[in-house]
Amino acid sequence: MTTAPILTTERLTLRPHRVQDFAVMTPLFGSDWSRYMGPPTSEVELWRWIGAEIASWPLLGFGSWGVDLTETGDFIGQIGINQPPNFAEPELGWCVWPDYEGKGYAFEAAQAARDWGFNTRKLTTLVSYIDRRNARSIALAERLGASRDDSAARPDAEDVVYRHPGPEDV
Repeated sequence: MTTAPILTTERLTLRPHRVQDFAVMTPLFGSDWSRYMGPPTSEVELWRWIGAEIASWPLLGFGSWGVDLTETGDFIGQIGINQPPNFAEPELGWCVWPDYEGKGYAFEAAQAARDWGFNTRKLTTLVSYIDRRNARSIALAERLGASRDDSAARPDAEDVVYRHPGPEDV
């Protein structure tokens, strides 16, 4: 696989990133909004970060998607399965831009990416590394059926790890 496949849900389209995404993402990732993903990120650092997630597709067979509202085409967030060298396991990660939070979009996108990872890509494990102060992401992981795994390796000692159940565990 050389690029992200297009996935659709009832309201969303998960699609390969486009260069236009950076105009939306740069101010968000450069602000305090991104506090649970590390310190604010410069435009150059964000280019490298997202570039690595895009390059992950041909290298690992998974990576990140841009998330659009299907009805309007609005770019509302990002969802991904990623495993850079400092991640012990593939991670399901999500973010929805502030104007679109609280509407179930992150759940819908994460569910689609998780199911694709297990059912189509045949991953045997999937975790989410979450800043322990990020109550919204912890609640979403639990809503997705993930359970806390305090014995799992983590890239940041301050993160908590939530393990997603595979299809055989549901």
